[in-house]
Amino acid sequence: MKKASARRFVERYRVSEGKKFRLEKHDPADTAGLSLDGKAAKDLLEKGIRLLGDLQAKLYAQDRWGVLVILQAMDAAGKDGTIKHVMSGINPQGVQVHAFKQPSAEELDHDFLWRAARRLPARGNIGIFNRSYYEEVLVVRVHSELLAAEKLPEELAGKDVWEERYEDINAFERYLVNQGYLVLKFFLNVSKQEQKRRFLARLDEPEKNWKFSFDDVRERGFWNDYMRAYQKMIGATSTKRAPWFVIPADNKWFTRVAVAEIIVYALERLDLSFPKLDPKRRKELAAIRGALG
Repeated sequence: MKKASARRFVERYRVSEGKKFRLEKHDPADTAGLSLDGKAAKDLLEKGIRLLGDLQAKLYAQDRWGVLVILQAMDAAGKDGTIKHVMSGINPQGVQVHAFKQPSAEELDHDFLWRAARRLPARGNIGIFNRSYYEEVLVVRVHSELLAAEKLPEELAGKDVWEERYEDINAFERYLVNQGYLVLKFFLNVSKQEQKRRFLARLDEPEKNWKFSFDDVRERGFWNDYMRAYQKMIGATSTKRAPWFVIPADNKWFTRVAVAEIIVYALERLDLSFPKLDPKRRKELAAIRGALG
């Protein structure tokens, strides 16, 4: 995509409505008017991957900015596949992926942002959170018994806890931005029908059986509760400096293209470049060249 097209592409999925945000207005099957066959979609993604690889090299060499990419979604929305394909052209030395599972006993003895803060990427690196601290206003909100396990003083676990956590998250991300982090948050918006199709595929294909758990079916029973939680969360925490992007996820090829395009566009706006050498360093390199004959 050309840069002007990429900008329209970004703005199509960036959430800017605040608390007026309504998830049902976002079509999980949308493809932004693109109708591509498998080869064309692959070619477009590979172009984005090449650009991302070039930008990541400059990010790493410049060593000034850090990038945090957050992926949230219902089961089978394609988080793992998106990470695998979009990041396939990046130097592994400069990217770290962390998947947040059920909190450990140690993590439950700390504040809800602690385990995520420990996994933040260093400057010059891209950190990818496969799920994140946002689970604390999603799964914990849907399953209120989990909040009780977090050992909060009783007077701090009342009806205002979710709004307070939204405020804490916004303050945390504002801090990160002020420290030189680019924060990009993606909700992969899969439909309930497509999730069912993918679950059935996991059952029908032996090589995918390992990906299926009865817990997936159990959580599917709370679909409407999760949609309400996502809507409230996105509306409360999509800010100008740390926006949410609601990415259609019923077509895997489009999900990957969209995420790659948005990351590339955001990195390009950082005006990354390789460090320029000062005269002293140039002399040192000249001497090295001479010594090599």
